[in-house]
Amino acid sequence: MEQHQDVSDFNWDDYLEENGAVSVPHHAFKHVDQGLQTGLTPGMKLEVCVRSETDQPYWVATIITTCGQLLLLRYEGYHDDRRADFWCDIMTADLHPLGWSREQGKPMRPPEGVREKQPDWEGVLEKALAEKCSAPANLLEGRGKDPVDLLSPGCSVELQDSVDPGVAWGAEVEENIGGRLRLRLAGTERLPDTHSTLWLYYLHPHLHPPGWAKEHGCTLRQRISNQPHDEALSEEFYKVKDRPAIAVHCFTEGMKLEAVDPASPFCISPATVIKVFSDECFLVKMDSLRGDDSGAEGVGSFLCHRDSPGIFPAQWSLKNGLPLSPPPGYQGQDFDWADYLKQCEAEAAPQHCFPAEQSDHSFKEAMKLEAVNPLSPEHIHVATVTKVKGQHIWLGLEGLKQAIPELIAHVDSLDIFPVSWCETNGYPLLYPIKPKVEKQRRIAVGNGKYCCPKIFFNHRCFSGPYLNKGRIAELPQCVGPGNCVLVLKEVLTLLINSAYKPSRVLRELQLDQEDRWHGHGETLKAKYKGKSYRATVEIVRTADCVAEFCRKTCIKLECCPNLFGPRMVLERCSENCSVLTKTKYTYYYGKKKCKRVGRPPGGHSNLEGGVKRRGRRRKRRKQLFVHKKRRSSASLDNTPAGSPQGSGEEEDLDEENSLSDDTGSELQDDQDDSEYSIGKSQPPTPSPSPPATPRPTRKRRKPRSPSYSDDENHPPSPKSSRGQAPQKLCLETSPLEWSVTDVVCFIRTTDCAPLARIFLDQEIDGQALLLLNLPTLQECMDLKLGPAMKLCHHIERVKLEFYQKFAT
Repeated sequence: MEQHQDVSDFNWDDYLEENGAVSVPHHAFKHVDQGLQTGLTPGMKLEVCVRSETDQPYWVATIITTCGQLLLLRYEGYHDDRRADFWCDIMTADLHPLGWSREQGKPMRPPEGVREKQPDWEGVLEKALAEKCSAPANLLEGRGKDPVDLLSPGCSVELQDSVDPGVAWGAEVEENIGGRLRLRLAGTERLPDTHSTLWLYYLHPHLHPPGWAKEHGCTLRQRISNQPHDEALSEEFYKVKDRPAIAVHCFTEGMKLEAVDPASPFCISPATVIKVFSDECFLVKMDSLRGDDSGAEGVGSFLCHRDSPGIFPAQWSLKNGLPLSPPPGYQGQDFDWADYLKQCEAEAAPQHCFPAEQSDHSFKEAMKLEAVNPLSPEHIHVATVTKVKGQHIWLGLEGLKQAIPELIAHVDSLDIFPVSWCETNGYPLLYPIKPKVEKQRRIAVGNGKYCCPKIFFNHRCFSGPYLNKGRIAELPQCVGPGNCVLVLKEVLTLLINSAYKPSRVLRELQLDQEDRWHGHGETLKAKYKGKSYRATVEIVRTADCVAEFCRKTCIKLECCPNLFGPRMVLERCSENCSVLTKTKYTYYYGKKKCKRVGRPPGGHSNLEGGVKRRGRRRKRRKQLFVHKKRRSSASLDNTPAGSPQGSGEEEDLDEENSLSDDTGSELQDDQDDSEYSIGKSQPPTPSPSPPATPRPTRKRRKPRSPSYSDDENHPPSPKSSRGQAPQKLCLETSPLEWSVTDVVCFIRTTDCAPLARIFLDQEIDGQALLLLNLPTLQECMDLKLGPAMKLCHHIERVKLEFYQKFAT
C-alpha cells in the first residue's frame, strides 16, 4: 500500500513552507515528552552525601526541579526556604533511595543549617524516611537513563488481552524505536512476522512487567524465558511508569452507544456494552445485524473503561454534524437512534456515564504531524488534521498508493507524533511524492541561435569563497540542451542552492546597470536563515553569448572561469586553478581587484528579502519567556561551521545590515510569481531615487569574550547525548556575568552555531541561558526535537561547570 521512499529526500520545513502549513506544537504530544524525561520528578526524596561535614554523612533531600541529568535539591528541614537549594549531576553525585544509608550502616546527619533550624532533626529524619515518595532505586542506579531506553531488545513483558482482562500474553521486545516497541508474542517464533508481531508504545495501558499476571490472578499464555536481569529491569521500569488512575464507570450490559472500531478507526457506528468485568472495565462490541458473527464475543470487541477514547453517547455524531455509519445489515437509508433502540429493545447509555467534553488541546485543522497507519502499524506517514471535534481529530494520511478514509484519533493517542519524530529516531517516514518530471521536459529544446548547448559542472575546478565544493560535486554532470533562458536559469538556481550563503550569491548575480547583456530579466530566489530572497538576474537569450556569460558569471563568483560552462574539464583545467587558487582567483578575481557587484547606482536594489505570506506583516521575534511565537526557520542555516561564509560575528551582522536596506516593502509570494511570469522580455528599469546619504560609520566595541575550552581536543559530537555525561567545559568567567554577545560567541563554538542568531535576536544573556531546558527550547524557540536536544546538551555543559565551579 505504501510507496517506498528515501527519507533523505523529504524535509519537513520545506514541505510546511510549500504548503503554507504549520505543525502541531511539540508539547501537544504528552507521551513523547514523557519519554524524554529521566523519571525523576519534583517531590521525590532521596539520600545525598553531605560533603560539607567532616565524616560526610548522608541526609534526605527533595527534588525541586529537574533539567536533564541535573537536579535541584533541597535538604529536608529547610521547608520553603530556597536559599540553600543546590544543584547536582545524577551522573556523578552520590545519590541513593530512602533507607539506603541505614541498610549500609552509613551515618545520617543533616548539614549545619538544618541543625540550626530543626533542633529535633532526628524526628524530622524519621518522618521523612516514613514517607512513600522515594526516588526509585533503578533510576538512581541507572544514572538518569530515559524511560524509553530501559526497555531494550530482549526484555520480557506481559500484554493484557484486548478482550478478556483476565488473560495476559508473554511477549519479547524485538525493537525499541523512541519508545515504540515491536513485540513478538510468545510461542509464535515460527510464524510470519505479520501474525506474530505487533507495535505498541511503551506507555500503552495493556503493557505490564513480568509477573503482573500472577500478581493480579490472570491467566498467562505462553510465558517466554528471559535473563533475570532483563526481567528485573522491566519490572522496575513499570513500577514507576506513569499510569493514570482508572475511574469507576456506571455502564451496564445491553447499553447502546456510539464508538470507533479500534480495528478500523475510520468511522463511528453503533455499539453495545456486552459484558461488565468490574467497576473499572467493561467490554464493548460493534453492532452487526447480519447475524453471522453475533455469537463470537471477540469479533469487533474491545476492552474499555469510563475514559476510554472512541466511545460516545448516542446522538453524539448528530450533535457534532458528523455522519454515523449504520451497523452492517441495517435496513434503510437514514439511521435513526430512536427507531434503532426500539428495534433492538435496548436503552442508550445515559450522558452521565461519559466524561465531560473537553477541548483544551493544541490541535487545529490543517496542522501537520506524523501518524501510524492502523492498517499497517509498521508504517508512519505524514498526516494532516482535517477535522477537530472535542478531544478527537480526523487525520488524512499521505504517501499512500491507495487512499484510505480519514483516520479518527484521540488527541492523547499513542500512535501520533510531532513532525521530525521519525527523523530524530532514525525511522522511515512515508510522505507524498511529487510527480517526477524529467528536467529535459522542463527545459524546452529550441533550434538555431536560441538553443543552449549542454552546460557542464566541472566540480574539480576551484569553487571560490561563495560556493560549497561538496555541494557542487553533488550536482548533475550537465544541464541541457534547450532554450537558453531556461537552461541557464536552471544552472544558476543549482549554483545558488550550492552556496554557503544563497542570499549572498544571489546578490552577486543580481542585475547590474553597468553590465547589460540585452538579454532576459529572470527572477531567481534564495532561502537563507529562514528568509526568502529574490532578485532579477539577466540571462542571455542566444547561444553565441552562452560561453562568455558563463565565464563572466564565474568571475563574479570569484571561482575558476571553467567551473561551469559549455566545455567539460576532463583531467586538468586550462586555468590550472588547483595551483593558482590563492594567487590568481582570490587576488585578481576577488575583492582586491574586482568591483563588487552590489546594488545598482542610485541606491536601488532589486533584491527582495524576507518575503512573507499574504496578508502578514513582518514581526520582530518575540522575547523569550514572554510570549510564544510563530514557527520560525531561523534554525535552518545551511552554513557549515568553519566555512568562509559561516564564521565570524562581524561578517554575519554586516551581511544582514547590508540586506536591510534592500528589504523595502514586503511582497506577497502569489503576486510576485504572477508579476514575474508575464512580460519579462526586458529587465525592469529601477525607479529613480534620491542619492543615498552616507551613513556615519560606527565603531563597534569588541565585546568581552568568555574563556572556555573543552577538556578534549575535538568539538562535541553532534549526536544526541541522552544518557551520557556532557563534555566538560573549562570556564574562566561565570556564565552569570555573560552578556548576550558572550552567549552568542559560545553558541558559535558548538555544532549548533547556526542557532546563534536566535540567541542574539531574543537577547539571551548568561542568566537566561542557565534557565533554558529542553521544553523551553522547543516551545519558545520552536525548534525541532533533534536540534533542541543538541542545543540542550551544550547548555547542560555550561550549567554543569557553573554549578561545580562558580555556584559553590
